[in-house]
Amino acid sequence: MPTVVATEAKGDERGALLAYLDAQRGAIRRAVHGLTEEQARSKPTVSALSVSGVLKHVARCERNWLRTMRGEPAAEFGDPAEIADWEDGFVLREDETVASVLADYERIARDTDRAVRALDSLDETFTVQPAPWDRGGERSWRWALLHLIEETARHAGHADIIRESIDGKGAFDLVFETGAMPEPDWSAWGGGAA
Repeated sequence: MPTVVATEAKGDERGALLAYLDAQRGAIRRAVHGLTEEQARSKPTVSALSVSGVLKHVARCERNWLRTMRGEPAAEFGDPAEIADWEDGFVLREDETVASVLADYERIARDTDRAVRALDSLDETFTVQPAPWDRGGERSWRWALLHLIEETARHAGHADIIRESIDGKGAFDLVFETGAMPEPDWSAWGGGAA
């Protein structure tokens, strides 16, 4: 619970889902806050992931899911170009920066939010192509939003661990440092600073 998600307006399911998705996006964005390009690209744990690679991956995943949800053509699983694109999705190229990937992620988030708000119902469906881990088939936009929340939250946790390995800053440190939430008066709860 790095940030508090505001309660939705009564009956606004899509608003609630988008708020939770945006909270997880915020965790990813905060993980790169204040890092140099070198730090953001570093791999300080036994994992092959960097904070910038996690950022790029979640941005690309959300864009690809939005395309699928809109019924746009998807590459077939096993297509060499798609495999290369997926592998490239975890590493910033020389022509990419943290700032450029953050800007891309912001555009993708706005596109997702607009598309969801424009739906008549979250019950609207789209088709997922089969893959080795999923036989594919019809899914609802509600299902897709829940999946995006899950995927983004999973990677926000990865980003938290990688970031803390770089400079010791944990998720709450970054929440307070970026102003995403004011630091509580811990003394009012019988303790000192966390």
